[in-house]
Amino acid sequence: MKLNKLLLTALAGSLFFVSCSDDDSVNAPSGAYDNGVLILNQGGFGHGDASVSFLSNDFVLENNIFASVNPGNILGDTGQDIGFNGDLAYIVMNFSNKIEIVNRYTFAHVATITGDLDNPRYIAFHNGKGFVTNWGDATDTTDDFVAVVDLSNNTITSEIGVAEGPERIIEENGKLYVTHKGGYGYGNTVTVINASTNAVVTSIAVGDVPNTMEEENGKLYVLCEGKPSWAGAETAGSLKVINLSNNTVASTLNLSAGSHPSNLVIENNKIYYTVDSNIFAIPVNATALPTEPLFTTEEQGVYGVYSFAVKGGHIYVGDAMDYNSNGKVYTYSLTGALENTFTVGVIPAGFYFNE
Repeated sequence: MKLNKLLLTALAGSLFFVSCSDDDSVNAPSGAYDNGVLILNQGGFGHGDASVSFLSNDFVLENNIFASVNPGNILGDTGQDIGFNGDLAYIVMNFSNKIEIVNRYTFAHVATITGDLDNPRYIAFHNGKGFVTNWGDATDTTDDFVAVVDLSNNTITSEIGVAEGPERIIEENGKLYVTHKGGYGYGNTVTVINASTNAVVTSIAVGDVPNTMEEENGKLYVLCEGKPSWAGAETAGSLKVINLSNNTVASTLNLSAGSHPSNLVIENNKIYYTVDSNIFAIPVNATALPTEPLFTTEEQGVYGVYSFAVKGGHIYVGDAMDYNSNGKVYTYSLTGALENTFTVGVIPAGFYFNE
C-alpha cells in the first residue's frame, strides 16, 4: 500500500498532511482539482449523503470536496452523473431532481437547476444546450423524456419524448445517442436525436438492457447486459457495433449464457468491460469476446464492479461494498496488479477525468 504524498495547496501556499491511501479522513480543500479524477459517490437513496472525491494523478485522495469548498451547501440525494462543459461541471442529482453546477477546477458553486426534472439520469452537451435523460414516474411507461437546458440561463426550455428508461447519452457530430436500459423494465433500443432541432431521428434495436456505450472512429459500441434470471426469460449479454454513417448494427459479439456485462470503456484501441468481479479486455477490432478475464478483483472482496474506468495506464474500480458504508476505490496496472486502495464516499458511482 502506497503512502500518499504531501499535497501542495496552490491557492493558500501551505502544506497539509495526507494519510495512507486507505484512510477515509477528509482533507482541507486543495483549491485546484485538475490533473486528476473526480469520483462521484452516489450516496444512499433517500439519505442525502452524495459526495465527490478527488484523486490526483499522483494518487493523493481528497474526500467531500463539494462540502469543503461550499460550506453550508448540500450536494443532495443520489448523485447520478457529472458532465463537463467548458470550465463547468454539471452534477446530476437523481432523487433530488436537480443539477448542481460548479467550476470544475475549483469546485466553487455556480448555480442550481431545478424544476422540470423528473428522475434525471445522465447529461450531454451541444452548441449551448444541455440534454438530460429522465425516467419520469416509475409507474408510467410513457412519460420518459430528454430535458433540453439553455446553458446561457440554466433553464429547461423543452422536453423530447422518448421510449421508457433513457439512460446514457452522448453527443457525436451533432447527434445525440441515448441508450434505453428500460428504467424499471428492460429496454433494447438506442434513440438518435438531432441536437440542433431536438427531433428524434430514429430508433436502433440493440440487445436487451443496453447499459454503456462508447464512440470510436465512426462506430458506436453498445454493451448490453441482457435480461437477468429473475426477469422470467433470461438473455445473455452482447456487444453491438453500430455504423454511425447509416445507424445500422454492423456486428454483434455475444457473451455466453448467464453472463451479464457492464462498464464498457474503450482506451488505446482496447475494449474493456466487467462481468461481476472480473475485468475483460480485447482489441477494438476483435471478432470474438474473450472466455477468460484479464484479471479478477475477488481478492479485494469486490462482489461486483460498480464503477469502472481506464486512463493513463491505470484501471480504476469502484466497489459499493454494502451500499451503506463508505465505498472503496482500487487502482490496478493494465495487467491487473493492485496499485492502491482508497476509502471514498458511499457508493462510488463514476469516474470523471478532469484535465
